[in-house]
Amino acid sequence: MDYTTLLLLLAVLAVAAFYLGRYRALAQVGGPRQSVALHSLPGYYGYYTAIWCVLPALFLVLAWLLVEPRIIVYLVINSLPESYRDLPTGELNLLVNNIKNLTTGDIVSGRIDEVLQSAAFLYAGYETKSHQLLAALTAGGAIFGAALAWRRINPDLRARNRVERVIRWGLVAASSIAIFATIGIVLSVVFEAILFFQEVPLTEFLFGLEWSPQTAIRVDQVGSSGSFGALPLFAGTLLITAIAMIIAVPVGLMTAIYLAEYSTERVRAVAKPLLEVLAGIPTVVYGFFAALTVAPWVRRAGESLGLEVASESALAAGLVMGIMIIPLVSSLSDDAISAVPSSMRDGALGLGSTRSEAMTRVILPAALPGITGGTLLAVSRAIGETMIVVMAAGLAANLTANPFEAVTTVTVQIVTLLVGDQEFDSAKTLAAFALGLVLFVVTLILNVVGLNIVRRFREQYD
Repeated sequence: MDYTTLLLLLAVLAVAAFYLGRYRALAQVGGPRQSVALHSLPGYYGYYTAIWCVLPALFLVLAWLLVEPRIIVYLVINSLPESYRDLPTGELNLLVNNIKNLTTGDIVSGRIDEVLQSAAFLYAGYETKSHQLLAALTAGGAIFGAALAWRRINPDLRARNRVERVIRWGLVAASSIAIFATIGIVLSVVFEAILFFQEVPLTEFLFGLEWSPQTAIRVDQVGSSGSFGALPLFAGTLLITAIAMIIAVPVGLMTAIYLAEYSTERVRAVAKPLLEVLAGIPTVVYGFFAALTVAPWVRRAGESLGLEVASESALAAGLVMGIMIIPLVSSLSDDAISAVPSSMRDGALGLGSTRSEAMTRVILPAALPGITGGTLLAVSRAIGETMIVVMAAGLAANLTANPFEAVTTVTVQIVTLLVGDQEFDSAKTLAAFALGLVLFVVTLILNVVGLNIVRRFREQYD
C-alpha cells in the first residue's frame, strides 16, 4: 500500500471515528434533545475521537519514514558479498544509489551484474513488506486510539477543552515550522558565505569594481583567476529597482486614490479586476514583452534623439518591471486608504475641506503606514525579480548609472552561478550564497525601516 492510499484510509477512519464519538455522546444523554446535558457540543466529542484516531497513526507513519530507509539499506548491505561490504564509503554509497535506481527503473551508472540485480530484488521485497507492515500497524493504531477515546466519552468529559488544546498546539507547531525553516535558510546561507569570505576578502567583495566569477578548476587552465567585486551588481540592482519604482509608485498610488475615493462603483468593479490581471501574468511573459517590444522601442527612441542605447538596457527592464509592480502598489495602497475610518473623512469634509484637501491632509497621512508597507514590499519584489532582467537588461556586470546601458542584478548572477556543472566548494559557486546573504540583509533593513515608519505614524493617528 502506497502512502497516498494509507492517508486516504486514515481519513476514512477519522470520519468514522468522528460520527461514532458524536453518536456515543448523544446516546449517553438520551438523544439530541438532551444535548444540553453534555459539557461540550456533540461535535467536540466527535473531534476528540477523530484526533485520537489520527494523531497516533500519523506519529507512527512519520517515525517509520525516518527509520525505514536506513533499516532497509542496512539489511541489503549485509546481504552483499564481503568484497562489496568492504568498499570505501563513497563507492558504497554509489552502489546503494545504483540499487535504488535499479529498483525504481531509473538510470544506473556502471555495469549491472548479478549481485546488483539480486540486491535490487531484495531491496524491492523489503520495501513491499515494510509498506504492508506499516499499513497494518497504522490501521491498528488508528482503530485502537479511536476505541480508547470512544470508551472515555461521558457527559462530563471536557471534550471542547481537549480539542482546543490540541488545535492550539497544532498552530504552535505550524508557526514553529515556519520559524525554524527561516532560521535554517539563514544559517545555510551564512555558513556557505563564510566559506566564500575565507577565499575572497569581504572588502574586495563589497567594494570591488570588477565582477568576473570564472575560476580555474584545473591547474592547466589560464585566464580564469576570478574577480568577485560585486559593486557593479549592486549598482545594477539599484538602478533597475529605482526605474521600476519611479514608474510603479506614482501610477499605483494615483490609481488607488482614484479607485478608493473618486470612481463610481461600476468603474471600480471593472478597473480593479483588470489591474489584478497584470499581477497574474507570469514574469517570463513580461520578459518576452520587454525583450521583443520595449527594448527595441527604447533603442529606436534613443537613437532618434541622438543617444547611444544598447539593445539590452536597464531602462527597458525597469519600465516593464514597473508595469508589473503597479498592481501590487495599487492594491495595497487601495486597502490602506479604504481602511481609514470614515469618521476622519466625514469630519474633514464637515469642516469645509474639499475632497482633494481631505485626501492630501487627512486620508493619505492616516493611510501612510499601509502605503509605506506596500511600497517596501514592491521594492523587495523588484529587487528579487530575475526573468525580466535576464531577457531585457542582459548579463553584463557594468558599473554605470546610465539607464541606456546593459547591466545585471544580484538575483540574475545567483542563478547564473548555480547553473551547470560546478564544484560546490569553489569560490564561483559559493559567491551565490554571499550574494544571497547581501539580499537578505538589504531586505531586513527595508523591513526595519518600514516598521519604524509604521510605528511612528500609528502613534500619531491612533
